[in-house]
Amino acid sequence: MYKNKAADGENNLCGQKVREIRKQLPEKTSQRKLADMLQLEGLDLDKNAVQRIESGKRFVTDIELKVLAKVLGVSYQELLDR
Repeated sequence: MYKNKAADGENNLCGQKVREIRKQLPEKTSQRKLADMLQLEGLDLDKNAVQRIESGKRFVTDIELKVLAKVLGVSYQELLDR
């Protein structure tokens, strides 16, 4: 039977990478600031949603993945690689 979770039990593949890249951005970027940046791109996520994505507790849609990659300045593949 197919399961909608990663091998480690998380609900997404990109959360850990989102956190790593966010923390490496030149200007200090909090989860709240990342949520604000995403909202400026038309993706309505708040700080709590970013926190749940980074912790692997929230699923990420392809639309969200596209905007996350754009805002973080990386490719989709980079977000999906562990």
